[in-house]
Amino acid sequence: MRALPILTDPVYRRPEQFTRYEKFWLNYLSDERDLPFIHMLTGIHLLVIPIAILLFTPLLSGGYWWLLYAPYFYISQLYFKGRFGLMLHCISHRKLFKKQYTWLYNYVIWVVCPFFGHTPETYFVHHMGMHHVENNDHDDASSTMRYQRDSLGGFLTYVGRFILIGFVETFQYFFSRKRKKFYMRLTVGEISFYLICVGLWFINWKATLFIFLLPLFFARIVMMLGNWAQHAFIDPANPEENTINCINTKYNHTCWNDGYHEVHHQRPALHYTEIPHEFLKHTERYAKDKIFVFDDIHYLHIFLWLMGKRYDKLADHLVNLHDMYPSKEYAIELLKSRTRRITN
Repeated sequence: MRALPILTDPVYRRPEQFTRYEKFWLNYLSDERDLPFIHMLTGIHLLVIPIAILLFTPLLSGGYWWLLYAPYFYISQLYFKGRFGLMLHCISHRKLFKKQYTWLYNYVIWVVCPFFGHTPETYFVHHMGMHHVENNDHDDASSTMRYQRDSLGGFLTYVGRFILIGFVETFQYFFSRKRKKFYMRLTVGEISFYLICVGLWFINWKATLFIFLLPLFFARIVMMLGNWAQHAFIDPANPEENTINCINTKYNHTCWNDGYHEVHHQRPALHYTEIPHEFLKHTERYAKDKIFVFDDIHYLHIFLWLMGKRYDKLADHLVNLHDMYPSKEYAIELLKSRTRRITN
């Protein structure tokens, strides 16, 4: 276990001056702190979308097609995918563009999202309309509560269920509550994606499969892995306490402080650059409620160590806020108690 270190996660530092390119986009942005999103979207429009279009053309075939697809896969699905997915998370909670430029947001949702495995509208609907409302409770279609959360079999059941019937369960959630706006956005976004893929299949089936369809399944597996780690530790006596914070990790620098998931659930509209400061304001509550804070690791570490039942390694990275753990053995038993299935 560790003492609380000095935080190194990103906060906002206003530059002495903006470039001409940045000044142009500041006319459209709701918040100047979101300029990093513009820089990332620029990179996507230079490196991802043009290559994807080229892969749909008949200019390349055979081995040459695969020679171009290999770097495309790395750039789009390994380098940009996580960054883009967590940007999508941020702009679902806070408007990226000023009201009169909402069409730019719609462009990101309907044109850019499918290149990273996100069907239009569905992330916003699921995350904002259900996940934050239900807070990982049983009515949440992505809830982890009913699964043994240090079990590979439990995870495979969880992710398989979400891929096969996650859309249906999410639709039923909104339909049963008569929330028409949400279930219509969900349905239109999901069905439109598949209809477009059917049309593109006749143009180039291989490009459609590898640029849109396989990244869709890849994205949903990765999102469920992240959600599993974020909500792996649930207090059975108080299921509202069901998430964690990961501090001082490179992941927070590339994915907009996403490691602070407990802070996010408490203050979902907070800008990501304000989160480290907000975290420091509540360390006494984290100690009182036994909310886990991990130092120098992120969700993939947590997932892999849970699957290997390496609670010793997890305990080594716990931050012992205000002496909340009298011993490592106590911390390990507490960690284990928070991963058991909750069925009632």
